[in-house]
Amino acid sequence: MRARIENKILLIRHEDLPEFKKGGSVVRNSYFWALRSIAGQASRYRDWEYEPEVWLALSRMLLSFAESGYLGLRETLLEFPISQGEIPNLLRDVSTFE
Repeated sequence: MRARIENKILLIRHEDLPEFKKGGSVVRNSYFWALRSIAGQASRYRDWEYEPEVWLALSRMLLSFAESGYLGLRETLLEFPISQGEIPNLLRDVSTFE
């Protein structure tokens, strides 16, 4: 998922976020609701925002869903632009550069 940090807020591009689908995969729908539940802002057609206070929880959640084997790496890995500079420590285990 493409991500960036602006003003100490992690933003995940809305195009890369999982979609909730009624009658869809239980794992994907659970992943959607888990990500949404800790987001500071989670509007339908806007990037979701995560404050630094939830980065540890986000990191653990992404690792947990990645290890489940039901979701692909691109769905559970944060991809930062190289121009972002250094990736914060709390997000390093679940992040890479584009």
